Amino acid sequence: MTNEMTDPAEAPTDGSIDTQSGSGNDDGAAGKRRRAVFHTLTVAEVRRLTADAIEVTFAVPEDLVDQYDYVPGQYVALRTSLEGQEVRRSYSICAEPKPGEIRVAIKQDIGGLFSTWANENLAAGAELDVMSPQGAFISQHNMTEINHPEQIPTVSSEHAGGAVFVAFAAGSGITPVISIARTVLGSNDTTRFDLVYANRAAMDVMFLEELADLKDKYPSRFALHHVLSREQRTSPLMSGRIDAEKLSTMFDTVIRTEGVDEWFLCGPFELVQLCRDTLEARGVPKEKVRFELFTTGRPEKPEGQHGRPVKVDASEDNYSITFNLDGLSGQVDTPTHSAESILNAALRVRPDVPFACAGGVCGTCRAKLTSGTVDMEENYALEPDEIEKGYILTCQSRPTSKEVSVDYDA
Repeated sequence: MTNEMTDPAEAPTDGSIDTQSGSGNDDGAAGKRRRAVFHTLTVAEVRRLTADAIEVTFAVPEDLVDQYDYVPGQYVALRTSLEGQEVRRSYSICAEPKPGEIRVAIKQDIGGLFSTWANENLAAGAELDVMSPQGAFISQHNMTEINHPEQIPTVSSEHAGGAVFVAFAAGSGITPVISIARTVLGSNDTTRFDLVYANRAAMDVMFLEELADLKDKYPSRFALHHVLSREQRTSPLMSGRIDAEKLSTMFDTVIRTEGVDEWFLCGPFELVQLCRDTLEARGVPKEKVRFELFTTGRPEKPEGQHGRPVKVDASEDNYSITFNLDGLSGQVDTPTHSAESILNAALRVRPDVPFACAGGVCGTCRAKLTSGTVDMEENYALEPDEIEKGYILTCQSRPTSKEVSVDYDA
């Protein structure tokens, strides 16, 4: 990690996410995550947020309401076919929980296949496959109850009064954060929430009016700090890129690290890592910091090799992969020389194997290693206790033993 950052607002993201949570998962969390399931939903409304971003509302029919219950901060994956190929993109839910609908924001990225198509063509009445909500970018205190957003803590465990939350977001990183802020502020009249939001210019600020309304509604409990990298603001601290020096000054003068119950960091790798490093250096416990990445910082790496063609020759040396999914057992071989991920191999014989980002950061492809050994190259999604219990990211794991078995249902 370097303290010289790229502009967060210029990070290569279309608003789609590679989701990751910080430490703080309790013992029961690993076993209670819902496995991802896709259902076809109808677009109820498309609302323009900025020149290059839209908010999309999906109608959830009554018989699927339980499937789409969620906690603020979680995400869904969208799936469709474009230019003859299946495309999946994950987007944070940008509204507080409301039965019967799911809302996401999609920011157009230059060259982004899905985001460009969505911004130019998506309209009410369209149908898309939408994955059931996933993700651990939620309050650490209630990870085991992902279907009960009202249980997000609003009373501080360390001091008198309401809980204190602080969030740093960049660009479309605001999408899960605004959902969290709306919910916790509305749940308790003593909760406080500070938000630092980085963008290039005022015209790029997503949910500008909604954030202003939130400030008007909770003037003494919601502090909003807009940082613009390409526009001069009255305060030099709120102008230009957020680098190490500027961040330290913020913590010395604007936002005190003492007494904060929970931190939420959402944006590109560089900003999130800078905030994490700075907070750690100032003595903030890791279990208080939740974070979600838009990129891993390694764009040159293929994302889990999803869709990479692999030819298996029974006469050659192969690894044998056995996997359990929805109570059914599957088996596939992969050449020892191919360095193929378990996810890529499983998808060749079972196209409904769950995944979203395939980049080691969302955790949708998580499974439990029940036998054999693997090499997991990247991990931005699993908690330490999950790894101890044998869970792996199949998009990043490659067999290192002759036979390997994983259980997606565990």
